[in-house]
Amino acid sequence: MGKVGFIGTGNMGYAMMKGIVDSLKDVELLYTDVNKKRLEEIKSDIGFNYVNSNSECVEKSKYVVLAVKPQYYTQVLDDIKEVITNQHIIISIAPGIKIDDLKNKLGNETKIVRAMPNTPALVGQGMSAVSFSDDDYATDEKDMVTSIFKSFGEMVELPEHLMNAVVAVSGSSPAYVYMFIEAMADAGVLFGLPRDTSYKLAAGAVLGSAKMVLETGKHPGELKDAVCSPGGTTIEAVSELEKNGFRSAVIEAMKSCYNKTMSF
Repeated sequence: MGKVGFIGTGNMGYAMMKGIVDSLKDVELLYTDVNKKRLEEIKSDIGFNYVNSNSECVEKSKYVVLAVKPQYYTQVLDDIKEVITNQHIIISIAPGIKIDDLKNKLGNETKIVRAMPNTPALVGQGMSAVSFSDDDYATDEKDMVTSIFKSFGEMVELPEHLMNAVVAVSGSSPAYVYMFIEAMADAGVLFGLPRDTSYKLAAGAVLGSAKMVLETGKHPGELKDAVCSPGGTTIEAVSELEKNGFRSAVIEAMKSCYNKTMSF
């Protein structure tokens, strides 16, 4: 299917690699990182060999995932620009880095895929959005990119101008969800539940609720209404959340996240 190289092996890069290794049996994986200890740990885990430089990773791969933070892109692009060809597919997963930014550095003939996955990829439940540059991709090239992202979850293709919104809605949002689960579990402990039981109940409720949205196709408000009996316990809790600006706080937090993507 092709050689896939990863420049950067942090949490997101590692999660993607695990999905590829577990799901795409015909793919040869290469990777590199400035942290040599990390490379040895990953080699022991996934079994593929690492390479010693960013340029070597590109030279030996067709699909290259730039899995580094935005502040490191300039250095990485300087390292690889001389070995990039029009046969490569460059996959960028950094927030705020535009396709044109990469083409300006690597050349207008370079095929660029801008993507935003999220960390639930580590358990095969990632949600990724992908934008392709306006280049002539072979069918097997687009199929391969799709296979990469579907190896660890679901993928949607979107126009690039919506990618900053994706960062707020699905790229960063696992952090908000973890905070919500933690808060619910803390309340359970306050009421006397054992800590591990409280986390299990809270996380299970979030998981099940998300599946209800995805699998029933019903509006979240309709599903919420179905839980809220007149004068009951749930509507009492919902009322209190509204008093404290629950939905407004979430929207404002995501606006801050979105605005931050514009600063890179």
